[in-house]
Amino acid sequence: MSTNTTEIGTLNRSSTILRLLATAGKRGLALTDIASRSALPYGTVHRLLKQLGDTGLTFQSEESRRYLLGPVAYELGLAAAEIFDFRSVCRPALERLCQESEATAYFVMRSGYDAVCMDRIEGPFSTRTISLDIGSRRPLGVGAGGLAILAACADDECERILEATAPRLGQFHQLTIEQQRQAILETRHQHYSLIRNRLNLGVTALGMTFRDSMLRPIGAISVGTIDSRLQEPRRKNIVQLLKQQVLLIEKSMRASRRVLIEHF
Repeated sequence: MSTNTTEIGTLNRSSTILRLLATAGKRGLALTDIASRSALPYGTVHRLLKQLGDTGLTFQSEESRRYLLGPVAYELGLAAAEIFDFRSVCRPALERLCQESEATAYFVMRSGYDAVCMDRIEGPFSTRTISLDIGSRRPLGVGAGGLAILAACADDECERILEATAPRLGQFHQLTIEQQRQAILETRHQHYSLIRNRLNLGVTALGMTFRDSMLRPIGAISVGTIDSRLQEPRRKNIVQLLKQQVLLIEKSMRASRRVLIEHF
C-alpha cells in the first residue's frame, strides 16, 4: 500500500471520529463507543484520538474520561462560518418563526448523510425535552428538518442514505428503515415534515427544506414544541409561515450568490 493511500485512509478515519464527536456534542463519547459506532478497531481509534488530541482537534474530559471536540475544531468552525455564513441568511426566518409560533425554531444543514444543527432560537414554550444543540448531528430523516431534506432527495439517493444511516437509527427510539420510508412518503404528500411523539413524548415538530440555485435540498428550517401548541388550525398557519420563510431564504441565497462546497 502506498504512503499516499495510507494517509488518505487515516484522514478518512479521523474524519469519521470527528463527525461522531460532533454528533455527541457536549456529552462526548467513550473510546469504546467511538470504536463501536465507527466500526474501527479499538487500537486504531485510540491511536487516532491521541493524534487528534495532540493537534487540539479533540480532548479527553478528566472528569468523565469521554472524548470531545477540542478548541482547534471550534476555531476552524468559526473560520468556515466567515466563508459560508448561512446562519445570517436564515436567522431572520428563525426569529420570525419563533416569534409567531412561540415554539423553538431550528436551522439545519445537510452534511453528507447527516443534518447538522446550525442555529436555534428557543421559544417561550420551549421544553427541556427538545434537545438539539447547535453543532450536533443526526442522520438525515431523524428530526423534522432532516426528514424534510431527505424527503426532497431523489428516490435512489433516499435509499442510499437510508442504507448508510440504518446502523445508527436504533439510537433514536429504535427507528427503522421502514418507519423512515413511511415518513418520507407522508412528507412528500404534505409538502412538509411532521414528527409527533417520535423522538420525545409529548413533542411535535414541523419542518420544511430549502434548495440552492441547482434545486438541491441543502438545508431546512423547523419548529418544535409541546403537542398542544401545534394542533389545527394553528399547525396550518405555521406551515404557511414555514413556506413564506423558505421562499425568503432561497431568494436571499440567490441574491447573495452563496457558494456551497460540493460535499455530498
